[in-house]
Amino acid sequence: MLGNLQTRLDDTSSTIPAIDPVHLSLLEQHGLTATELEPLGIEIRGADVRSALPEAVIKALEVEMAQRGFIVFKHQTELSANELVEASKWWGAGEIHSTHGVHPATPDMNRDIFRCSNDDRYGILGVGPQWHNDGSFEAAIFSHSAYYMARAPEHGGGTHFAHQGAAFDSLPEEKQAYWERLVSVNSASGVSHPVVHTHPISGRKSVWLHLGMTGAVIERLPEDGVPIEELQRQPADVAQMRLLNADELKQLFNDYNDLLNASFDKGYGIRYHYDTGDLLYVDNWALAHRAAPEAHMSAEQQGLRIMDRVTVKAKQNLAPHFGLPQHINLAGPHPFNHDGIWQAGGIGFRWKDDIPMQN
Repeated sequence: MLGNLQTRLDDTSSTIPAIDPVHLSLLEQHGLTATELEPLGIEIRGADVRSALPEAVIKALEVEMAQRGFIVFKHQTELSANELVEASKWWGAGEIHSTHGVHPATPDMNRDIFRCSNDDRYGILGVGPQWHNDGSFEAAIFSHSAYYMARAPEHGGGTHFAHQGAAFDSLPEEKQAYWERLVSVNSASGVSHPVVHTHPISGRKSVWLHLGMTGAVIERLPEDGVPIEELQRQPADVAQMRLLNADELKQLFNDYNDLLNASFDKGYGIRYHYDTGDLLYVDNWALAHRAAPEAHMSAEQQGLRIMDRVTVKAKQNLAPHFGLPQHINLAGPHPFNHDGIWQAGGIGFRWKDDIPMQN
């Protein structure tokens, strides 16, 4: 299935940068210890998020999240709902962006906390089994997400993370060029996003695709001698666009899934295992994630798992290229001259029949 993609992955080492020494020194000056996790992420000790960090530290950590994907504050036990929400406002636009329902066990019935668990008495079951980014149905997908492990299970149940900038670097050049000409359309909301975007902080080209909620993918046809950056800026005529068909979508989704699955062996993915009291913040434009399979095992098998998620408003939309609109009506007829998948509602195009889809 991978073809040339596998050859490129075999020859690729991680392109995730180390912590900036200036940032490291700044954190140490404020009594914080920062340790690089391998191959991505940063562990922070010495902080109490109940007290606001200095603005310079917050800005440094936001840059580090863009570069290394996530940070995790250790030993943040027994945070109240309000304390968790207030600490999450440090990032992005400084506001919470909540789109979920509230489980009856949510602390203080706080509207901004999405409680997940492997026991339905304590939270929502079965969340996030496939690679995704939070808020893919929004024009401005969440800038950051907080994952607070209120209670870690005794036998695993973590989260898998893959760096989307390093993943793009791992693609063969011809596949990079092809993916940069693609725009996905969310099956639930009709919002459109580029399959490759430039991260607003790191400046890295990064892949981005929702495996469980995509109803169409549009390709901008290439033009000889025209650089992709120029094509992306130019509004395209309908005749210059086409829809991917079922076989092409299956290939794209499988390639994307394989690319992120390969992250663990190729140095741009991590299987993170939580301790109770871990407060992990992820840059949601830089990092894809999925729940580890063990996270969905019952409390009798794994021990009780309770995680609270908070999502942060982005400063900008993740806008599509080629002059395409941010919202596209998948419920109506498509305007393109070529046949392809145009599917509204639910999980969208099912690229694989034997896997759960709930994000």
